[in-house]
Amino acid sequence: MQNPIYTITKIAEILNADAKLIDGQVIIQYLVVDSRSVLVPENAVFFALSSHRNGHEFIKDAYTKEIRNFVITEPKYINEYPDCNFLLVDDTLVALQKLAIEHRNKFDLKTIGITGSNGKTIVKEWLYQLLAADFNIVKSPKSYNSQIGVPLSVWQIEADHTLGIFEAGISAVNEMQHLAEIIRPEIGILTNIGEAHAEGFASKKEKLTEKLKLFATSELFIYSPEYVTEITAKELPGKKQFSWSSKQTADLQVIAIEPIEGNCYLRAIYQNREIECILPFKDKASIENGMICWATLLALGYTPEQADLRLEKLSHVSMRLELKNGINQCSIIDDSYSADISSLAIALDFLNQQNQHEKKTVILSELFETGRDDLDLYTEIAELLLQKKVNRLIGIGTHISKYASLFKFEAQFFDDTNAFIDAFPGLQFNHETILVKGARRFEFGRISKLLTQKIHDTVLEIDLNAMVNNLQFYRSKIKPGVKIMAMVKAFSYGSGSFEIANLLQFHKVDYLAVAYADEGIALRKAGITLPIMVMSPEESAFDALIKHKLEPEIYSIEVLNSFLNALSDYDFDYPIHIKIDSGMHRLGFDQPEIDALCNVLRDSARVKVQSIFSHLVASDAAEHDGFTQQQIERFKIIANQLVGVLGYKPLLHISNTSGISRWPEGQMDMVRLGIGLYGFDSALTNNRGLQTVMVLKTTVTQVKTLAPGETVGYSRKGVMPNGGKIATVKIGYADGYTRYFGNGVGKMLINGHLVPTIGSICMDMTMLDITGIDVKPGDEAIVFNKEHTIMQLAEDIGTIPYEILTNISQRVKRVYFYE
Repeated sequence: MQNPIYTITKIAEILNADAKLIDGQVIIQYLVVDSRSVLVPENAVFFALSSHRNGHEFIKDAYTKEIRNFVITEPKYINEYPDCNFLLVDDTLVALQKLAIEHRNKFDLKTIGITGSNGKTIVKEWLYQLLAADFNIVKSPKSYNSQIGVPLSVWQIEADHTLGIFEAGISAVNEMQHLAEIIRPEIGILTNIGEAHAEGFASKKEKLTEKLKLFATSELFIYSPEYVTEITAKELPGKKQFSWSSKQTADLQVIAIEPIEGNCYLRAIYQNREIECILPFKDKASIENGMICWATLLALGYTPEQADLRLEKLSHVSMRLELKNGINQCSIIDDSYSADISSLAIALDFLNQQNQHEKKTVILSELFETGRDDLDLYTEIAELLLQKKVNRLIGIGTHISKYASLFKFEAQFFDDTNAFIDAFPGLQFNHETILVKGARRFEFGRISKLLTQKIHDTVLEIDLNAMVNNLQFYRSKIKPGVKIMAMVKAFSYGSGSFEIANLLQFHKVDYLAVAYADEGIALRKAGITLPIMVMSPEESAFDALIKHKLEPEIYSIEVLNSFLNALSDYDFDYPIHIKIDSGMHRLGFDQPEIDALCNVLRDSARVKVQSIFSHLVASDAAEHDGFTQQQIERFKIIANQLVGVLGYKPLLHISNTSGISRWPEGQMDMVRLGIGLYGFDSALTNNRGLQTVMVLKTTVTQVKTLAPGETVGYSRKGVMPNGGKIATVKIGYADGYTRYFGNGVGKMLINGHLVPTIGSICMDMTMLDITGIDVKPGDEAIVFNKEHTIMQLAEDIGTIPYEILTNISQRVKRVYFYE
């Protein structure tokens, strides 16, 4: 069969939309839900979805990207853009899903649907590796498994595909039915049922029942009995079932799991005989995901011998892009484990978020197993790179090299990775952002190593997706029209400067705030164009502040007069921010000073007050609610007095992170979001609803066995009366792991065990008591993560998470992950 052709008129019919068309014969190939991610605008339709942000606010952005086809719910935009096609519907998300259902129904496609609490994406990617030799597969890009991601994934189905593998994720009841109608899986796989996204369900049974709706019409259901204990056998979906387990009787009953030189050997009972396989992984999660894939191969009719051969060749799946510091002041985006057209588009979007360097380079391997003609494939890639404003391409592989003439910008080509590495000393990489993206067989990890600075073995990993989720969490709490100022002072609470600012700018926060002018200057030099408020402006830095268009916080008459003197005779309406002291008694104008402030502001046209703000003292604490209410009222009175003098209304803001959570009335025109971005809000029980953004990890340098009575560390403070075993790890107080954690106060996670410090913390090293635990040099030691939290560390030494984060030394390398 041929691929279906969708004109905008045809889509209007499918959606039963009220169509206002300029050209009804435009052919639509691409569905766009993010105005920043546009491939071929002339063949794209933009869905103005409303989730955390009203998608209609981005119609202007999409229009500037040359999109002229829109699905909307607000008719006012029709007259604003008279040269565009508009489809007016009741609900744009429902319309997107309806279009995906129509597209899915045009294909008689064998489809695997995957759901569960964890492991969905890994299982999907591994099944792709295992089955690609036998099928032309279409699959969800990365983890596109949401109400939006699933229809976008299914839209990729084309006539020559013979198998679809799609994952589905939900976070509340009544969501799965929509995804089931879109995917229509013939084969269903339940990975597991855990605690992830549990807050949307009243019970584990409700969560399980909702997930199993995906498989209501499936022919085959693959599952583990341990994860369906809340329902009876009769309630299991699928006309046939295939079970797997390492704990009880099942169709595939795993009876032995043995680690062998970095791999894992599994034996199982299947059809009354013993079978075996080797998985090239040894961690618990990978072993379980490997069992699921083993069960799936057997359930699909592959022999145990065929399954064993394929499973042993499974490759690591990198779920995240890594942003690292590179050689010669470069930034490296490492995506060296996969290469396909969908994930390339995602990686290029992340590349475009980076503004710290003007030049953008892509090192790209040729793409395999796409099922497409090479000329067609590399023509699309060339157009994509051009559209994403890539300055330089290094293509690796004979196929991509054959089509070098398609790339109309700076480009070099090499037949293989070895040829590139041989030529590397003569290649120039300076002050640029480099995306390294290659198919597994090209071993691009070797290239990434060449480009990346040698890193200290202690690393702070920052999950940018988690930060975005936290930003959206707070966006869902603020009223429409309320702006967000994101606090990136103190090196973004220890997590990085331009890396975090780039992310926040990309996700359209309204303002940034830094502590000192030099922080703001660094952001400007890294390409940050958002308005930036400087909270502690120094008189000596006023000239530089003005040069870089930074906006000072003004907290006294003296500072205001000094800043006015620094402005030139040609500066007018320079933006400033007025700080009111409503009760913190740190900085700010007190009530008796307001008249003098009004007099200066009334007589000066050289400054313009962008905002008037104050700071809540105890917005997280119920026992101080009376005082918080007084602060809000006091601030309103003073702010209104100033507004009356100014003759215009600046932005008013007083709410901090906890204020957003507990004081809706304090939102006013803008809120200031700080530590909440990083996953901490003392107003939320156990930070409920927020995701852990940072993981601090180090490695074991050496393991020693000590005799009874021996001591450990300086001043012999670590005593081992019964002897035992210690591990030395590569982190000390120079890295920010304070001496207060010494002598058993601090703990780290090694191989799933929480082990205490022993002896004093050294400048560069810490010793841990690992008696009774199997640990070897090179093993990972987790200082904090989502299980062993920063909150716990802070409690252990009587401080707050802010101090733990901001103490992390700059010599600790930051690695940024983006999925």
